[in-house]
Amino acid sequence: MTDSTAPAAARDPKWWTLVAVCTGVFMLLLDITIVNVALPDIQSELDASLSDLQWVIDAYALSLASLLLTAGSLADLYGRRRVFAIGTVLFTIGSVACGLAGDVALLTAARAFQGIGGAAMFATALALLASAFTGKDRGVAFGAFGATTGVAVAIGPVLGGVLTSGLSWRWIFFVNIPICAVALAITFLKVRESHNPRAGAPDWAGFLSFSGALGLLVYGLIRAGEDGFGESWVVACLGASGFLLLVFLAVELGARHPMFDLSLLRKPTFVGGLVAAFGVSASIFSLLAYLVIYVQNVLGYSAVQTGVRFLFLSGTSFFAAALAGRLSERVPVKWLIGPGFTVLGVGLLLLLGVAESSDPGEWTHLIPGLLVCGVGIGMINPPLASTAVGVVEVARSGMASGVNSTFRQVGIATGIAALGSIFAHQVADTVRDQLAGTPVAGRSDAIAAAVTGGQVQAVAQAAPAEARPQILDAATTAFVDSLNHIIAIGAVIAFVAAVVSFVLIRQKDFVARGEAPEAPPEGEDSAVGEGEPVPAGAHVRTGEPGKHLA
Repeated sequence: MTDSTAPAAARDPKWWTLVAVCTGVFMLLLDITIVNVALPDIQSELDASLSDLQWVIDAYALSLASLLLTAGSLADLYGRRRVFAIGTVLFTIGSVACGLAGDVALLTAARAFQGIGGAAMFATALALLASAFTGKDRGVAFGAFGATTGVAVAIGPVLGGVLTSGLSWRWIFFVNIPICAVALAITFLKVRESHNPRAGAPDWAGFLSFSGALGLLVYGLIRAGEDGFGESWVVACLGASGFLLLVFLAVELGARHPMFDLSLLRKPTFVGGLVAAFGVSASIFSLLAYLVIYVQNVLGYSAVQTGVRFLFLSGTSFFAAALAGRLSERVPVKWLIGPGFTVLGVGLLLLLGVAESSDPGEWTHLIPGLLVCGVGIGMINPPLASTAVGVVEVARSGMASGVNSTFRQVGIATGIAALGSIFAHQVADTVRDQLAGTPVAGRSDAIAAAVTGGQVQAVAQAAPAEARPQILDAATTAFVDSLNHIIAIGAVIAFVAAVVSFVLIRQKDFVARGEAPEAPPEGEDSAVGEGEPVPAGAHVRTGEPGKHLA
């Protein structure tokens, strides 16, 4: 006999389910982490502004956040394998469209389409594993799933840099095609279908009101970066977003099968987990896009050189998450999440003080901060995942993990939009101050717009020779000062999340689990067997592994 994975898969089809799910989610997470290092190349080729780049990221996060819970409901009702396969096809089509996009509007639309497929895959991935595996094998499956996501996150920036520098940014999307094909073939040939016989109808009213509220919020925040928060259209968008959020809450209170059971908010630990999920995304992950633009467009590094440098963050988080996953079985999660956010806040403070220089050697200033931030991320994610489902009974664990995953995506979407608006205003103010009284003062707004997108060197080269030193100095100062400003805001978010985690997360809120049951009859499966412990570091049904970074 042998314990090798391949013979095991040949003997038992459930291991093919693990292969299909890990392949699909590897592609999803790779695509998320890979995009950041390609942003400057996308900006240059498609003549994109900062708000355009924000939409390239946010379009994906918005559709993912809006559809996660609804996709989970559809999967329970119509079949998880079917929804996973449909999601894979949609994600593949979206990837091809992204790679072929001739302008930034088409790329943004394609990214939103990708998010639809991604939501279907995320919402069903762990449900497929939970229905295929029981007992000790389920722990092995979730462990392999977590390791897969950790590897995807760690190698994403480097692979993205290699593809972008060696071929084109378009290949960060084209590379998904063969991976999707493999995942789809295994899904159709080897994965067994499963349903939830107790599934209710999807909450369409909740989906529409929540999606509308989130979309208008992000749109208003991004527009505020261009027009200001006092502009009438921005105020209208933010006001309409608030109104639709109230509609969503009213709908959920009266719904027979709500997509978000608001009674979950009665658990302080559940609320603390939502704040933590939002906080980690709205701080460090929202800042990554601006740090990448700084390293490439201000310091002048290539995409692959940038990807290697960000291994200080992703590599450290991978190893820290592995250690935290083990500790979460012995240490109360409060004493991992709270200190993790404290460490993350300290790491962000270490990133402060970026010098007002375009000297490539300045990147070394980022090393201590990236290392410490990586440790903080690794401490937070595995216990945060178990917090999402550990405080509710098994019947509601799918919804609980889905809501937590949604808050992660909402944190990214709103964090990038809000920080980008603040960044743009800060750049504009600094450029005007620096160039006031000079011959190029009348071009301050145009220069500020270019600097906001990271085009520091380009804006200087386009200026008259006699004005270049002055413009370069103003542009570099404006970009770096603004970057330091939003890094400080990110640190505040992390420290606030730390305080909330210490106050709200309580060990007594966790639901006790019994021993694992026998495998449920076909057609009677659920996301987690009745009384079975939820593996630390993994969400259930509509979620993601604890090591998921974006």
